[in-house]
Amino acid sequence: MTWQEDAGRDLVRSAGDRLALLARGEGSYVWDAEDKRYLDFLAGIAVNSLGHAHPVFVEAVSRQAATLAHVSNYFATEPQLALAATLKRLAGTGDAGRVYFGNSGAEANEAAFKLARLHGGAARPRILALKDAFHGRTMGTLALTGKPYMQEPFLPMTPGVEFVDSTVAALEEAMDDRVAALFVEPVKGEAGVIELPEGYLRAAREITARHGALLIIDEIQTGAGRTGAWFAFQHEGITPDAITVAKGIGGGFPIGALITYGAASELFYPGTHGSTFGGNPLGSAVASAVLGEIERGDLVANAAQRGEQLRRAVHGIDSALIAGCRGRGLLLGIALTHPVAKAVVAAAQEHGLIVNAPNDETIRLVPALTIGDMEVDEFVELFTAAVRTVEDALLLEAPGQDAASLGEPEGARA
Repeated sequence: MTWQEDAGRDLVRSAGDRLALLARGEGSYVWDAEDKRYLDFLAGIAVNSLGHAHPVFVEAVSRQAATLAHVSNYFATEPQLALAATLKRLAGTGDAGRVYFGNSGAEANEAAFKLARLHGGAARPRILALKDAFHGRTMGTLALTGKPYMQEPFLPMTPGVEFVDSTVAALEEAMDDRVAALFVEPVKGEAGVIELPEGYLRAAREITARHGALLIIDEIQTGAGRTGAWFAFQHEGITPDAITVAKGIGGGFPIGALITYGAASELFYPGTHGSTFGGNPLGSAVASAVLGEIERGDLVANAAQRGEQLRRAVHGIDSALIAGCRGRGLLLGIALTHPVAKAVVAAAQEHGLIVNAPNDETIRLVPALTIGDMEVDEFVELFTAAVRTVEDALLLEAPGQDAASLGEPEGARA
């Protein structure tokens, strides 16, 4: 039996066919079971912020596992309290902030959904979210996810959520005093790394405050320094009512959190929410170590610097398949002129590079925050080779054309 047969027999098929059997990792590299090496520019989908097997991560897991791994939330632990204080400091909540711990981004957004309901009550039954946004796959978070094709098999959804275009005008039109909260992603990662319009978050803060609604920002993919600030909302100089975080804060250990500000911190009361594993000392200690290393190594600034370096490098690749590059920091989307993203991902893997296609016309890059010149240079070499492979395949399908005739929509190259 092959590992593919084992996976097909034993694993639920919701993830589709697995791309490889990975065996180990170090830094920005992983090796499969046949010892082929890959440059990992997916990082577990923005999770492995320090890369693979970082000594700080390994030491934190080992040390805390040998001391105290889990207790119920009837008790507090020093790692839990330390991580909560760190998250409040990095998020700028002040003393009034509070932290709820879960185990994933979906759990953090579930908690945020309940926070909105507690704020709204019967008088505010409406919750606004953005079209094409992604907040999770649980029944609650799926109701917040503005992708009808994902919701359709599971209808009816939890009621009360309405989806609006990502414009200030659409938000103004939809908002009234019956809205409990607005949920937003600063960058729509699963939609193809799409940034909100310039000034949107500042306008959203003013509009929600004027109507007494909460502004809840989903920082699950954008947090932990990925965009060149600790959290993406900080680029806009605003203060939300709550943010959700996960992925990169644990560096590979499952953990998520809801962080509240001001009056929103008083909405939960005993019995309104809970998690058996949330905030356990093992996960808390590891997340504290990861965040500490990001801070010590100035990796937030590195994300900003390397993101610009990668953007310039992508623009420098001479290919009619590449329309441009968007995003911020080390959350980047390479726009393609043809709907061949899956083919590019497959070609990249053949050449020893792991990237991701959130849709048919975008390649997503979310490497470790620790990358440097060597990784950037190798990425350019491998990605260029992958693009050339796909170009050659397209030309075989359309003989007589040259690479330039593959087509580039007017104004596409950013």
